[in-house]
Amino acid sequence: MLPRDRYGLTLSTGPDAAAAYSRGLDDLLRLRTGSAGAFATSIVLDPRFALGHAGLALVGHDLCVEVDVVGRMRDAKRWAHLGTEREQSHVAAVLAHLRGDSRPIIDHLARFPVDALLLSAAVPTIAFAGVTEVPEQAWAIVEGAAPAYGDDWWYAGLLAFIRQEQERFEESMELAVASLAEQPDAGHSAHARAHVHYETGDHAGGLGWMDAWVTGDGAAIESLSHFSWHAALHELSLGDLDAVRRRYDGQLRPELATGCRALVDSGSLLIRWALTPDAEDVPGLEQVATAVGRDVLVRPATPFLGMHAAATLLALGDGAGLTSLATWASAHGHATHREVVAPLARALHQLHSGQASTAASSLASLAASVRRVGGSDAQRELVEEIRIAALLRADRFDEARDLIDRRLDRRPSARDAAWRRQCRAAAGRQLATQLGQSGETETEASAEASAIASL
Repeated sequence: MLPRDRYGLTLSTGPDAAAAYSRGLDDLLRLRTGSAGAFATSIVLDPRFALGHAGLALVGHDLCVEVDVVGRMRDAKRWAHLGTEREQSHVAAVLAHLRGDSRPIIDHLARFPVDALLLSAAVPTIAFAGVTEVPEQAWAIVEGAAPAYGDDWWYAGLLAFIRQEQERFEESMELAVASLAEQPDAGHSAHARAHVHYETGDHAGGLGWMDAWVTGDGAAIESLSHFSWHAALHELSLGDLDAVRRRYDGQLRPELATGCRALVDSGSLLIRWALTPDAEDVPGLEQVATAVGRDVLVRPATPFLGMHAAATLLALGDGAGLTSLATWASAHGHATHREVVAPLARALHQLHSGQASTAASSLASLAASVRRVGGSDAQRELVEEIRIAALLRADRFDEARDLIDRRLDRRPSARDAAWRRQCRAAAGRQLATQLGQSGETETEASAEASAIASL
């Protein structure tokens, strides 16, 4: 009898290779270190094990692990016929996804919902960028799999992430807590809980819980830099920039991150930190660029990475890089690269070139489509914050204040409140200048500006 994975699916290989593959799957579902190494071990033990080749190709592509993706794709296709119908469908879905067509993964999951590796890959969470650009479609994929998983702890964590995206925060927290009670190192559940704390503005509570988890039950998690990023977001929101600096130095320097996490976590934090009112001596992104390599910045594997690459190139002052990214993305076969990443890179090039008002307008036109790149609302806020900075630089203070007010309506944030005060003060100075130029006395101008700034 052939071995099976943790959800009872057949693995067409010997017991040793199957055990290695199952370790890799378990590590990936828990977000622990070692999944790529375990998948690699499975194909060393059985070079004709197509699922092992496909799994390694998938994590190499989506997680920026150093893998010969093309070679693994070739061998997965070569040996797929030796597997069951489910394994052949799995391999075909992975290969199509890596070539830019994710529909086969969705179709595969309709037939085999307990294929947990592909269910994980289908949803934009901490591990993968997902296979659909419409959040509601990802929600439907996960919710549709519920009967196949029952009260499984891993599935509960994945569903918890969906529930927080739907702003069903209480339900999300209940699912995450129940999952963590059964499996204390359940990375997806911890991730969902981190988002609930952030989205509800529970910055002090979320920070305390996160610090305890990453040094306790979650200490073996591969994506610790992302959980540190979550903690740093709480510190930014609380306005504690000294804590952000300590967090960065101790947990988020690029050399401490794995694969693309140096870009997604370390790089995005540095940008958002630099945009924060009163931030001083923020480290540059040169080490991030070195850690991820030039190819990732100008030819990112996914639109999600493309969003972060564009922001990083802007922070580096690399106009040529933004032009290269825009040109490459404009000709890409993936519509989101063409329709979101390319215009985003062009908008940020406008900002780089000193055209702040034009850039702000360009970013406003992209506001509704940025969600197509995947990731979470908290991650995509990076683009919103750059837009606010562009509006401030363009002296479009009313529009900047409106954006900041909408953020404060979503959740309390000392950082955003400080940003709003900065915006009001700048608007007041602008009005004082305008009134002075129109013949008002300096005292009258200052009084009226102060009154508007106090609104």
